[in-house]
Amino acid sequence: MKTSTIERTETDYKVADISLADFGRKEISIAEKEMPGLMAIREKYAPQKPLADVRITGSLHMTIQTAVLIETLTDLGASVRWASCNIFSTQDHAAAAMAKRGIAVFAWKGESLEDYWRCTYRAISHPEDKGPQLVVDDGGDATLLIHKGYELEEGSDWAKTKSANKEEQVIKDLLLEIQRENPYRWHEIVKDWRGVSE
Repeated sequence: MKTSTIERTETDYKVADISLADFGRKEISIAEKEMPGLMAIREKYAPQKPLADVRITGSLHMTIQTAVLIETLTDLGASVRWASCNIFSTQDHAAAAMAKRGIAVFAWKGESLEDYWRCTYRAISHPEDKGPQLVVDDGGDATLLIHKGYELEEGSDWAKTKSANKEEQVIKDLLLEIQRENPYRWHEIVKDWRGVSE
């Protein structure tokens, strides 16, 4: 029996090599010294947890510096899920360090287009079938996926039209697959959605 390729796995991350986590952690420690603004925010606000239980999806280059941002968000109480916004920009040791810490991260250098959009969808898909409340979206891909999925559920036929290029077809195929599995998935995703930053 074929299982769905978009189901959650026992490990809620997908990275190139988890054994790179210790190297990533060393580099994150160095980067923290070069990012005093985020470190000051952690020191001042982490005890208060102003982002407690806020669901954040990130679609931003998965680099060492992004790892410092992710850890700042989690230290402030947020529940974070992350994908890279570019198939070539992930630093695999940074992604591994986030996964080892328990962050739901879906990113590796050299993703295929199919992998890239699936990773974006997994970053959007929070536990208990919920979506994000906030999205950090460099390039707008997570936002595009949410909008196009919602439009499909509202009757748009865009996903069934001829595609201008391979990437557009990959997006359409993913949206149609998700719709077959759950015809109201995107309405669930947007229920608590409050904003996007780029």
